[in-house]
Amino acid sequence: MSKDCTDCWKVARDADSKSKEEWLATERAEEQEAAASWAKQFDMPQLEGPAKALDWGERSRHQLMTAGHTALVVEGTWDEADWAELEEKARGISRAGWWVDQRDADGTDLLELLDAATVADRGTENPFR
Repeated sequence: MSKDCTDCWKVARDADSKSKEEWLATERAEEQEAAASWAKQFDMPQLEGPAKALDWGERSRHQLMTAGHTALVVEGTWDEADWAELEEKARGISRAGWWVDQRDADGTDLLELLDAATVADRGTENPFR
């Protein structure tokens, strides 16, 4: 391979890498906006944890809760009252890391995961919410 071909390949690779990075940044921003909007709409609490985990935790929570609603209510046998109880349990999990740890979980496992959460995963309950 000549030096010219190698240089062309490197330029193409670097340009491709930059476009992937830009695409990923755009995707993350859109996911973050959707997650924040969803959290506000459904009165989900702010997550707690290291700054770098907060956005990831918020996106993970949104994705898992959406998958859970689809699997349990839309495609499953749950009614909205069942879902409201699960949502209330989800509001109690404020540790961003817990949501990140569950990011690959199946939506049908959501209730079991919430029930298994420890005291360390739960925030301080706000009685004035």
